[in-house]
This record gives sequence, C-alpha cells and structure tokens, in this order.
Amino acid sequence: VLSLFCAALTEHKILFLSSSYQRLTDACRALLALMFPLKYSFTYVPILPAQLLEVLSTPTPFIIGVHSIFQSETQELLDVVIADLDGGTVSVPECVHISLLPEPLLQQTREALSMVLDPELEVADLAFPPSTISASSLKMQDKEIRAVFLRLFAQLLQGYRWCLHIIRIHPEPVIRFHKVR
Repeated sequence: VLSLFCAALTEHKILFLSSSYQRLTDACRALLALMFPLKYSFTYVPILPAQLLEVLSTPTPFIIGVHSIFQSETQELLDVVIADLDGGTVSVPECVHISLLPEPLLQQTREALSMVLDPELEVADLAFPPSTISASSLKMQDKEIRAVFLRLFAQLLQGYRWCLHIIRIHPEPVIRFHKVR
C-alpha cells in the first residue's frame, strides 16, 4: 500500500487488476482517500471498459482499474505499476523508480499501520502479554488508518512556508513553491 501511495504521489501510472468490480472500485477509491489533503488531478477510472484498453498506453499518469480477464493485454505495458488485487501482489517494472518516503517517516508509518491492522504484533514478544487485546471495529480501523496518513502528511509538509516564494512583479502578488529549497 505504501508503494502504491508513493507511486500515486509521484505521478506514476497505476493499474489495478481484479476479477471483482467491487474490489477494483474499492481499491481505487481507497488510494485516493489516503491522499486526502491532496487531490488527484490525473486520469482516474475505477473500471475501464474493454473497448478503451488502449488508454493504458497514454503517456500521462493514471489510476485505472481493469478486470483480470484482460490481464494478457496489460503484459506489454512497460511503465505501469500493476497491483493484482486477487493475488495480493504489486509489480513495479524495472524502468520505473518509485521514490519512497524519507526513512524515519517510512519506518514510523509502517509501524503505525501494522499496529492498526494487527495490534497483536505489539505484544507478541512480551513474556507476559496482556490478556485482552481487542482489534478495532472496521469503522474505527478506517479512521485510524486515515489518521496515520494524515499525520504522515503533517510531518512531510511541516515547514512548507519556508519554501514559498512571493513574486511581487504582478499587480497581485503570486505565491510560487520554490523547489530548490
């Protein structure tokens, strides 16, 4: 999930494959939900019809869901990150480099997600684990996952004002993001 998240943030092509249309829609919507403060502004098609499979060779980034019976048509795609929802795999082609999160944040996010999804891991190595460890309800788990990613964005974007560059040449001042800083 973190690889797909980073691929979406760095504007890569992401293709979901599944035999279930519901799973395709849910996975595409979940990826967009994890990016909450940001809006995905590229092509987003949760279920791509068979007649439009040539769209997959577009040069622009996308998040697209395709039924797995068309998997053979997706084999020749060289620059697309493919997430097989039925098999539970994410394949990243050799020519695609996904920039992951900076190291302290990556490890913290992995740990926080594993604690939300499998709370028993936290006490698995204890000699005398507590007798009751309850998993959160699905609704609460959803909120906890969103909180993990919202905290991640807060940590990633802290101090962003230092990178803003105000241009006062125009009648109205224009604020630009200075990428070098």
